[in-house]
Amino acid sequence: MASEQLYFRRGDLCRIINLTPRQVQYWEKTGLLGPTYRTKGGHGRYSFQDLIAYKTAKRLLDAGVPLQRIRKSVASLQKILPSIKRPLVELTLVATGDLILVFYQDTAFEAVSGQQWIIHVAELENEALRWMQQAKKISRYRRVSVPKQSGRDLLKTV
Repeated sequence: MASEQLYFRRGDLCRIINLTPRQVQYWEKTGLLGPTYRTKGGHGRYSFQDLIAYKTAKRLLDAGVPLQRIRKSVASLQKILPSIKRPLVELTLVATGDLILVFYQDTAFEAVSGQQWIIHVAELENEALRWMQQAKKISRYRRVSVPKQSGRDLLKTV
């Protein structure tokens, strides 16, 4: 390897990311994350990309995502997107409860199942306009709450 000066030691990683050495050791032992490089003596050395991966995992934990869910997500993402070698570094992840959403290229999907989370805004707008037109027709015969603004003007305010 080039020079050990380009890498961080475990203690440095722990101080920078605010993890305990035990957490880092456990994540390595269970295969969640690990160092990029090991010295001849077996000591891990961490690249800046490793720091990003550990920080991402820590933020997901802090957001309430269980460690097992993070581990499953990383494994699933490596299967779903084989070109992505380091999901915690290369992808944009968002935690919503214990769910991890992945933003990749032009899509959003759930990390474990791969189910897409796409809302086509234009389709939703058309559905809302149709509903407003129907509600307006029905309001002639019975009491229905209909916005006072015209459909397109109302949707533009959102």
